[in-house]
Amino acid sequence: MKRIRACLFLLMFFALDVSSKGVCPSVLNYTVKPLSGGAPVSLCAAYQGQVLLVVNTASMCGYTTQLKGLEALFQRYRHQGFSVLGFPSNTFKQEHEDPNQTQKVSKEYGVSFPMYETSAVAGQSAQPFFKALTEASGVAPSWNFQKYLIDRSGRVLKSYPANVSPEDILLKIDLEAALKDPR
Repeated sequence: MKRIRACLFLLMFFALDVSSKGVCPSVLNYTVKPLSGGAPVSLCAAYQGQVLLVVNTASMCGYTTQLKGLEALFQRYRHQGFSVLGFPSNTFKQEHEDPNQTQKVSKEYGVSFPMYETSAVAGQSAQPFFKALTEASGVAPSWNFQKYLIDRSGRVLKSYPANVSPEDILLKIDLEAALKDPR
């Protein structure tokens, strides 16, 4: 009887341990390279349990000024478990070929949120992470500065087109609701 209790205790302990770590949500089960170089980053290891706003950026786009607003969102909410993830893309022919130029533009706008390697975000050649975002939301980027809001459990809650600025009240309402949800 003692052995059975001990086994049950161990099973319960193991089950609690596994559930506290959680299983990586499929939408975050990707590894990406930072724009600045360095070791690849596991999106699960770095961002699981956070609210995310994923954005395909472009340095030579009319919406590039949104980088300031994205940085303001990041600064305002980052201590609540929020991050903006920037993914420069030349899918729409408005990004520099040289990553140093892309970094320079990001610095000009004061970007401190994570920026990742330039990659395709739409079509057959889209990066796997963006394919997953497209599948989960039903919306592929049709232009630069498409935004995807992901909750703490890894669900894509909503997609916002380029013309929705980071200052948009509805985006902020959605973001704040996601931050209050403990999932």
